[in-house]
Amino acid sequence: MSSSIKIIGAGLAGSEAAWQCARRGLAVDLYEMRPVKSTPAHQTPHFAELVCSNSLKSDSENTAPWLLKEEMRRARSLLLEIAQQTSVPAGHALAVDRDVFAVNVTEALEAQPLIRIHREEVTRVEEANDITIIATGPLTSDALSQEIARLSGSNHLFFYDSISPIVEADSIDQSRVYMAARYDKGTADYINCPFTREEYDRFYDGLVEAQSVEAKDWEKLNYFEGCLPIEEIARRGRDTLRFGPMKPVGLRDPKTGKTPYAVVQLRQENLRADSYNIVGFQNHLKFGEQARVMRLIPGLENAKFLRYGQIHRNTYINSPALLLETLQMREHPRVLFAGQISGVEGYVESIATGQMAGMHAVALTRGEQVQVPPRATAFGSLVNYIAHAEAKHFQPANITFDLLPPWPEKIRDKKLRHQKQCELALSHLDSWLSGYQNI
Repeated sequence: MSSSIKIIGAGLAGSEAAWQCARRGLAVDLYEMRPVKSTPAHQTPHFAELVCSNSLKSDSENTAPWLLKEEMRRARSLLLEIAQQTSVPAGHALAVDRDVFAVNVTEALEAQPLIRIHREEVTRVEEANDITIIATGPLTSDALSQEIARLSGSNHLFFYDSISPIVEADSIDQSRVYMAARYDKGTADYINCPFTREEYDRFYDGLVEAQSVEAKDWEKLNYFEGCLPIEEIARRGRDTLRFGPMKPVGLRDPKTGKTPYAVVQLRQENLRADSYNIVGFQNHLKFGEQARVMRLIPGLENAKFLRYGQIHRNTYINSPALLLETLQMREHPRVLFAGQISGVEGYVESIATGQMAGMHAVALTRGEQVQVPPRATAFGSLVNYIAHAEAKHFQPANITFDLLPPWPEKIRDKKLRHQKQCELALSHLDSWLSGYQNI
C-alpha cells in the first residue's frame, strides 16, 4: 500500500490539494500529463493554467464569491495567496496575470520537497490501495475518462465551455472608449466600449449571421447555461445581449453624461496591461468571422487578436450519484474528486474543493476521522450541493447564497441578510478549522 497521496492533475484543484497535503507533512505524488500530452485549450506546461477568463470573480465583502474566498484564506489556500500577489486591476473583482500566476504556482510546488512531480498521463486508478485525488479538470483525457467510467459504473456527463477573445491594448481606439466600473464600485479598471442603437443593431445582425465552427459528427453541443457562447445568447432575441453581457446599467459615459444603449467591457489580462479580455464574449465562431464581428464593437475597429474565442469539452461526473460530502466516492472511499470534474463550476470553487480534498486525504492517510465542513459555510454548502442535488438533472454550480441555508428570520434588506449569513458562515468555519486536526 502506498505511503504517499496520489494526485492526478495539476490544475487549480490538484495544485491546491498537493500543497495542502505537503504542508501537513504528507508526501505527494503529483501527476500532470502536460506537456507530454496536451489538451485543446491549454497553451503552456505550467500548473494551474487559467484557460478561460483571468477573473476569480467578486471580492466585495459579504458577497457569495467573497465568502468562499474568505473561508479559503482562513484555511490557508496557497493559490488564493498567489492570486492576490499576481492580481491585476479589475474593479471589485479579483483578477490575475494568468501567466505569472501559473508560473508562481508551478515554482511553489516544484520547490516543495514533499511533492514529487511526474509528467506523464495516468490511465489507471488503484482504488483499493492508493489514496487518490482525481483533479484532472474539464479536459480529462479519453483514457482516464474511461477509467473513471469503470470506477463510477456510469457514463460521464459533459457540457461545452467557451473561451473569450483577447486583444492587444495598443490596438484599442482610446478616443472611442472610457474607463469605468459598474456603479463606480471599486476603481475604474474596465475599458468600456459604448454603443448607440444603430451600432448595436449593426453588431447584432453581424453576430447572428456569423458562421460557427462546424460540430463534428460525434459532438452534441450541450452548453453549460452559465457560460453560453455570445452567439447562442444573441439567438434568443435581439435584446438579450443588452440585458446580459452587454448590459449598460451603471456604466454612464463621462464623455456624454448618458448611459449608452449597450456596452462591451474589456478587462486587463496581465500586469503589463498590454492585453485585454473581451468580457463575456466566449464564442464558437470561425476565427475570420470573429475578427469581422468583433471589429464592429466601437473602439475595436482595428483590433489585433492575441487569442480568438474557442470551445472545448468540459467533462464532469454525476457527483450526487457518486460522491459523499467529503468528496470521497461512495463505492471507493480511498478515491476523492476535486475541481470541475467533481461537479463545481468556477476557478475559486475548483480551488476550494482541492483544498478540502487535500485536507480530507491527509485525515484518511493518518487514520483520522474525515470531517465535513459545516452546512452553514460556503465550503459545506458547495459539497452539500454536489453530493445531494438531484442526480437526474444535475448541473455544475458556482457558489451562491441560494446554496447556503436560508436565513431563519425574514430580513427584507438583502445586504443585511447576506452580511448575517457571512458572519454565521465564518463563525462555523473557524470552529471547524480549530477542531480539524493538523490544520
